[in-house]
Amino acid sequence: MDWKGFDGPGEAAAGGTRSVKVMIAGGFGTGKTTMVRSVSDIKPLTTEETLTEATADVDRLIGVSGKTRTTVSLDFGKIGLNDDLVLYLFGTPGQERFWFLWNGLFKGALGAIVLVDTRRLESSFRAIEEMERQEVPFVVALNMFPDSRHHPVEEIRDALDIPGHTPVVAFDARDRASSRDVLVALIHHLKERPAVALEAR
Repeated sequence: MDWKGFDGPGEAAAGGTRSVKVMIAGGFGTGKTTMVRSVSDIKPLTTEETLTEATADVDRLIGVSGKTRTTVSLDFGKIGLNDDLVLYLFGTPGQERFWFLWNGLFKGALGAIVLVDTRRLESSFRAIEEMERQEVPFVVALNMFPDSRHHPVEEIRDALDIPGHTPVVAFDARDRASSRDVLVALIHHLKERPAVALEAR
């Protein structure tokens, strides 16, 4: 796939390669760390710590009772979509007690992926609100867990009040090809935005 026509802002590297910062956001336990791990070309940097009983109420483990580790700062990975475009991936922490870190993480981001667990839609409300507040273009990615029920995309769009121009795609965060497809969908979304909107970032 040819990305030479991608004119969005980013840093030009040696050989004309463009590097772009992309956020991987979403609620607690939606699969952000898993996605970064599965798709990154390098060994990702993660800041996971073991969950303890002392934080169980704070971290609201309803629906994710089997989760034993959590991101406390950020996840970082890198993927080259081809010789012309490299994406630097920054995964946000999902727990409310770490949301104060989001403002710094979003600085300089060209776009974002918001992960959604369809079994717990409410867990990603805040992430979507933050995208809209900071005017960051984003794609909603429905992470299909083994026990997730299938819901029509338009049902999910209505439930989350997602604008019609924002892509909603289903994927498996554990699968590299599936995760890469979500990133490609984001780049397509960015390319379709007016040049004025891109330059405003």
